[in-house]
Amino acid sequence: MRHTWRWFGPVDKVTVQDAAQAGAEGIVSALHHIATGDVWPVDEIAKRHEAIKAGGLYWDVVESVPVSEDIKTQTGDWKTHIANWQETLRRLSASGIRTVCYNFMPVLDWTRTDLRWETRHGAKAMRFDLTDFAAFDIHILKRPGAKADYPDWLAEEAAKRFAGMPDTKIAALGRNIGAGLPGSADGYTLAQLLEKLRSYQGINRERLQQNLVDFLSEVTPVAEAVGINICAHGDDPPWPLLGLPRILSTEADYAHMLSKVDSRANGVTLCTGSLGARADNDLPLIASRFADRIHFVHLRNVTRDTDTVPCSFFEDEHLEGATDMVAVIAALLAEEARRRAEGREDHTIPMRPDHGQEILDDLTRGAQPGYPAIGRLKGLAELRGIERTLSHSHFGLTGGTR
Repeated sequence: MRHTWRWFGPVDKVTVQDAAQAGAEGIVSALHHIATGDVWPVDEIAKRHEAIKAGGLYWDVVESVPVSEDIKTQTGDWKTHIANWQETLRRLSASGIRTVCYNFMPVLDWTRTDLRWETRHGAKAMRFDLTDFAAFDIHILKRPGAKADYPDWLAEEAAKRFAGMPDTKIAALGRNIGAGLPGSADGYTLAQLLEKLRSYQGINRERLQQNLVDFLSEVTPVAEAVGINICAHGDDPPWPLLGLPRILSTEADYAHMLSKVDSRANGVTLCTGSLGARADNDLPLIASRFADRIHFVHLRNVTRDTDTVPCSFFEDEHLEGATDMVAVIAALLAEEARRRAEGREDHTIPMRPDHGQEILDDLTRGAQPGYPAIGRLKGLAELRGIERTLSHSHFGLTGGTR
């Protein structure tokens, strides 16, 4: 696999040079300052390439070209936004990009209730606490009908939790849950979030699935023509939130998407952390089943409080948690060997150590939550060790080291 590292641009407190010293071979980045729905300017794409080269690496993967809410709901300027998405693919391809990640989560692209939760040994990790989330939904956001979406026992626990919640925690929940995509300037106040939720009235799971298929039917032919693989990131967490449907949460969800637009250019961002928040997702099996369509990999691990869906969980160390990381990496290496034998140009799958706990000097650096320097360095070293071991000729998995 090609070891990459997410970089949020010049504002990132972890530099490209830091990534190179950590062992990364390439960079994953995006133009977060460009408004969602707009075409990415050629000069801004070139500027990002140059900034990454100046740090000693190259821009390998775009994560993400955001999909607008207009596209997801097929309202407003959605057709213009699709045309702009297509044109951005053309421009990225002309600059040398071959992999573009995106997601199709409505309103909240990813959700955590605590961005710096203290672990057993004092590290800081991101956490989703189901009771805190229910308290936010019912008592802070006050979404109409919210209480009916939770079992009675959880609604009661949420009421108790909220009754003892200090103002600082209430404010923090609002900030954390409405934060928007990592690195972006997007984010919602409570009033804005309620307004966004209203825009999804009448859109159920089946309708959102069809809207995704319609989007892919338009952009995949362009991706094929310009030599880009587009790859969908799963729901995070992988279950409905705030009354909104989720459509990329399980193996069956991905199977549906891939079958409806059956092109190699339409693929998967395999995120072991997002899918791993559900006990019914077998990550090694999913990696094997969709191997041919996996274009990008996020390797991280979560520890669930329970095996129910939904549940509370936190971002654990990369080799801890519920996912068998060795088995996942073995499946990916086997797919790379198969692609090499087939003569595919995309035989090397880009991977990045996703998220990481804040440890040591990370605790005072103040980097983007989930994206510390040392925590990710540790994760990359562990993952690289597994890959190097499995790739050794002694094991015969890939026919020798790279």
